[in-house]
Amino acid sequence: MSVDTQQTSTEPTDEELRRLDAHWRAANYLAVGQIYLMDNPLLTEPLKPEHVKPRLLGHWGTSPGLNLVHTHLNRVVKARALDALCVWGPGHGGPAVLANSWLEGSYTQTYPDVTRDAAGMARLFRQFSFPGGVPSHVAPETPGSIHEGGELGYALAHAYGAALDNPGLVVACVVGDGEAETGPLAASWHSNKFLDPAFDGAVLPILHLNGYKIANPTVLSRLPEAELDELLRGYGHDPIHVTGDEPLAVHRAMAQAMDTALDRIADAQRAAREDGATERPRWPVIVLRTPKGWTGPAEVDGLPVEGTWRSHQVPLSAVRDNPDHLRQLEAWLRSYRPGELFDAQGRPVADVLAPIPEGDRRLGATPHANGGLLLRELPLPSLDDFAVPVDKPGATVHEPTRVLGDLLQDVMRATAERRDFRLVGPDETASNRLQAVFDASGKAWQAGTLDVDEHLDPHGRVMEILSEHLCQGWLEGYLLTGRHGLFSCYEAFVHIVDSMVNQHIKWLRTSRRLPWRAPIASLNYLLTSHVWRQDHNGFSHQDPGFVDHVLNKSPEVVRVYLPPDANTLLSVADHALRSRDYVNVIVAGKQPCFDWLTMDEAKVHCARGAGIWEWAGTEDGTREPDVVLACAGDVPTQEILAAAQLLRHHLPELAVRVVNVVDLARLLPQEEHPHGMPDAQYNALFTTDKPVIFAYHGYPWLIHRLAYRRAGHRNLHVRGYKEIGTTTTPFDMVVRNDLDRYRLVMDVVDRVPGLAVRAAALRQRMEDTRLRHHAWIREHGTDLPEVADWAWDG
Repeated sequence: MSVDTQQTSTEPTDEELRRLDAHWRAANYLAVGQIYLMDNPLLTEPLKPEHVKPRLLGHWGTSPGLNLVHTHLNRVVKARALDALCVWGPGHGGPAVLANSWLEGSYTQTYPDVTRDAAGMARLFRQFSFPGGVPSHVAPETPGSIHEGGELGYALAHAYGAALDNPGLVVACVVGDGEAETGPLAASWHSNKFLDPAFDGAVLPILHLNGYKIANPTVLSRLPEAELDELLRGYGHDPIHVTGDEPLAVHRAMAQAMDTALDRIADAQRAAREDGATERPRWPVIVLRTPKGWTGPAEVDGLPVEGTWRSHQVPLSAVRDNPDHLRQLEAWLRSYRPGELFDAQGRPVADVLAPIPEGDRRLGATPHANGGLLLRELPLPSLDDFAVPVDKPGATVHEPTRVLGDLLQDVMRATAERRDFRLVGPDETASNRLQAVFDASGKAWQAGTLDVDEHLDPHGRVMEILSEHLCQGWLEGYLLTGRHGLFSCYEAFVHIVDSMVNQHIKWLRTSRRLPWRAPIASLNYLLTSHVWRQDHNGFSHQDPGFVDHVLNKSPEVVRVYLPPDANTLLSVADHALRSRDYVNVIVAGKQPCFDWLTMDEAKVHCARGAGIWEWAGTEDGTREPDVVLACAGDVPTQEILAAAQLLRHHLPELAVRVVNVVDLARLLPQEEHPHGMPDAQYNALFTTDKPVIFAYHGYPWLIHRLAYRRAGHRNLHVRGYKEIGTTTTPFDMVVRNDLDRYRLVMDVVDRVPGLAVRAAALRQRMEDTRLRHHAWIREHGTDLPEVADWAWDG
């Protein structure tokens, strides 16, 4: 395997430094202009209040540092013919990234109306953080970006995800010193123990220490340099320092640092790819110390600004009303000498353009930041090869996720050469019964090993680390750069990434509206070890609320599936892995579960999303049902079927309809979600006037929220998890939360007109059985024999 990060370390000449400085000054000018100006972009006349925006929004403090990094990345990308991507951790420094995108022409290429001249500069300025314009943060609208400005703490994980299985790519990652204080970022430094120098690309972290957050100093900036170096070396990095505030000296030091870092990366990759080295490299990290708000106003209203937190956002806040502020703004803008940087038509001059690479090597034009352009179809096998045989419903049992593991093993094998599929999870692949994948790929690991270790592989594509944040960040970076993957997690602890999935959903919703953004593979969650089967973990591991969280988000992006058995899980997983631009949440059990549907039936049922299981009910087709028993989730499905069986035996004259829901969004009205059912279809399925007893996997009020506008909502009674749990038997969990079969039969008796008196004895027997269960488990420690040995006899 060749090494693309060729060594070309040469001391930049004075002329090259002058051009680098010209590019940097131009980017700084454009960054300030975006924050402040809506007219007079080249200062061809004295600055007036009406040239300034009425609302001043944006972040200046980080922008000059980001501009410096961008300028010097341009230099090395051009000199070394690199394929490079940059993840901008201080994403609120949108003015800098937009400025550089406009200078290199990728912005105009993406948005032809924002031309690279005075008229285009005026549009660039006016649209920034302006109604109808673009966000002040780096966002999906920003060419070259895979990281939203609101994602504080996730930059380094995204960068490593982008580098995985991308051997020719260098991913620079600017880590802000405020961001460095977050938990996800602190854990992300350990990603280098999973980066394979033979098959992966390289990540070059650039820790930008400008000293302050919004209002406080940053921890890392106040550490003595020796202590900071010990910390970074402890993480496995070799730091390279660039410090100063004199521009030409900083340019010279930054150029040398970039060359040194890339030479070390090239050496490490060459050693692994050509010499067979197996020792984990000590990857470089650049520590860049420059003043916050560098080159901006030194003092405003008698208070220091440059080098302090006061430069974080808008250093001069009263420009329209305060003549002194207006004069300072004009002096600030003119300090960059725009007449040297742009010609009379507002086009960047040759010196400004000199460091910029060409074509797709421009940071704003790299296809790696528009991963759908690189995406290939995932080679998925036929589901029939993995389907479990079902001669009749409920006659056999399988562990659904174990069955899925066999399919994922096949996917791992099929992608062994192309290396574009990863399975991530927080130390739970085997726990979640997916261990068959280890026969196709081991677990990525670049740290030390012992003889007792299993499945560790320096080239593995299963990613396990006990940090849900890193699993999420790695997978997001992987997907956004054009690959496929699956995140397997215990249901209760996926909440740790609530904020991260928020941002990814927002990213997808926005990018779907941008015609130049190609669709990417969906972010797929498999949530297992779920609330109803935590026999030895207990209450701390019981929380099904991630589904509620996701279904609050953009309906065109989110999908939630609760397959009730192994074959439906295979069908849903196949659909999710083929899909684009979604967040798919699949909740499925790993414990033995009855097989209800054949593969053909499962495919039809999952495509329908919700449907009647005629074999489970007692409708004869001559009259409407007396009651609808609905269910969503594997354990609720079993309890509903057990309840239906009890009703068949004890109340054979009762017309019972059983409805299973796989796709929760089907409960929403059609106008609220693309998968929502029209009212007529919903009414035909659930009726408008008959009791509906709904056994649901999670918090019962979610079902009410989804269906509250339906005509029959007043007849809907939902049983689900009520935040009552402990370490107990499987059936006791459903009893404690009133989801058990006996309680469901009691609900039918209570709600079907005429049954309260006629079936009073049946209701009493059901209540007595619940009491007997309570006594039995405390004496025997196991569930009632009629529960433990229950089978469907339909």
